[in-house]
Parts: sequence; C-alpha cells; structure tokens
Amino acid sequence: MSPAAREERGGVELSNLDQPLFDGAGATKRDLVDYLDAVADRFLPELADRPLSVMRVRVGQEPFMQKNLPKYAPDWIATTPVWSFAAKREITYPVCGDRRTLLWFANQRAVEYHAPLYRIGAESPDYLVLDLDPPEGDDFGHVVAAAESVRQALADSGLQGAVKTSGSKGLHVMVPLAAGTSGDDAAAATRALAKRAERVDPVAGTTAYVKEEREGKVFLDSTRAHGATVAAAYSPRIRPGVRVSFPLEWSELGSVTPADFTIHTALERLGDSDPWHERMPARQELPADLVEEGHTIPVARVIAMHEGKRRKRAAEQG
Repeated sequence: MSPAAREERGGVELSNLDQPLFDGAGATKRDLVDYLDAVADRFLPELADRPLSVMRVRVGQEPFMQKNLPKYAPDWIATTPVWSFAAKREITYPVCGDRRTLLWFANQRAVEYHAPLYRIGAESPDYLVLDLDPPEGDDFGHVVAAAESVRQALADSGLQGAVKTSGSKGLHVMVPLAAGTSGDDAAAATRALAKRAERVDPVAGTTAYVKEEREGKVFLDSTRAHGATVAAAYSPRIRPGVRVSFPLEWSELGSVTPADFTIHTALERLGDSDPWHERMPARQELPADLVEEGHTIPVARVIAMHEGKRRKRAAEQG
C-alpha cells in the first residue's frame, strides 16, 4: 500500500479512505470517517459507558454485526465483559467513549452503532423505547400517523418522549426514565404504551408481533427492553445514501422523510446544535396504572412463539 493511501488522524492510522463504502452508499470510507469525526462530540455521549455492538461492511462481503472486540484491536480500547445467555459464554464488548476509539471503528468500516438502554453496572434502563416499523415499501406518512398516536398515548399517560428517525424506514420514540426504574416495569410500561397507542389509532398502528397479522399497519414494537439495543442517535445506517438516525421535532414529522438525513446532509442540518440532547425531556417516573396494565400484557415474542407452535401442530394435523 502506498504512503498516500494512508493517513493519520487523532492517533489512528486510516487506510483506503477513498474506497466506496458499500453498494448503493453513494459515499466513501472517507465520508464515513469525516462524518463520525465531525459529530463525535454529540454522538459519543450516546455510546459512552455502554457495551457497543457495531455493523461493519467489508468490500465484497455482506454486512455483519460485531459484538466481541477483535483480538487485533489496540489495547487502549476500553472493554466490558457481558455474559451471553444465547451464546452461553462471556463476550468482551468494546466501549466507545472517546474520539480515538470512534475513529478506529470508522477505519474498521463500522457503519452502524447500536447501544443498549442500560449503562455498564446500572440496574435501571435510561430509556423506554417504542420502535415504529412500517411494512416494506410503505408510505412514511403512515409512520407519522402511528407516531402521533404514540405521542397522544404518552400525553394521556402524563409522559413526554423524544423522536428520531431510526435511520432505516421508521422512527424511534424514546422516553427518559427516572433513576431506580426497574427493567421489568420499564418493559411492562413499553407494552402498555404500545397498546394504548394502538387504541388511539387502530388504523395506523398494530402491536401484532407476527407479520402476517399486521394487515399492512405500522408495527408498534415494544420489545426493545432489557438487553435489547437501539441504533444510537446520530448513528449512520447501512442503507442507500448512508442514512442517519436523526433527531426531530414532533412538528417536523409531516414534512420530512428518513432519506432526508444522510452523512452528507446531517451536519449542515445540525450546525453547532445537539438537538437530541437539547430536546430530550427530563427523566420521568412511570405512572403506576401504566406499569400495572403492562404487567397484564404478555411479551410479544412469547405470543409469537406459541402461535408458531400452534401453526406447526395444525400443519402436521393436516
């Protein structure tokens, strides 16, 4: 590799910066590095003190999720051990709380940055999250309608949330929670809010976990709880144009689309501001009636598992 193909920034050696990022990106690896570097001061608070999972893209390969820090990673990257019940082993997650670590990941072609709702060592989640996921090819206006039903359900429950694009085709609504909120109560309240939003506008959104039962509606996904991760605010996504998970005002929803926010456009829109943190409501106590209602609602994945078993038995019985 020629010397011209390598650059150094922030104590990190960068390489192959002018390679295309991925098919359909309309961007190079340099564009990714430049964006992440420019937004680092606003982005890093969303990643710091949390086990980090990244989605990487290598030339000629499909994107892949990376949780375990590679053995070839420099020893100055902070880590935290997390037991994986699925893998039945301890995973050494990286922790990204500084610019040098972020630049190293950018050089590894880590495009997406997914963080859990819990900080390391914390017993309480920082957020309650509803993920609004539309059917493939659906009009974004339907997502907006579902988001408004979520906003109304929050208001009816005495709560406030912040909204951002997911960076894909939907939206994330996040409610900051008071310290001491239990994970079980937060998960229950998330299920109850989804149900309440569904009742506000049953035409726009659905809580049906099984895709075939959604009838073309926006899925009000209440499963982002406990150990689940969410694409962090300001994170790029492996989508055409390299979209970004971008903070919005509620009043903006009807005049934008997720494709408006990319690594090429986001910085100009942001200027010197940090709308995600500037607009985030204060931490809130969950209403007792919301939590109580949520504990009566079965976990969506459990419902889907039982439905899958039922369908399998029906097929076997002819």
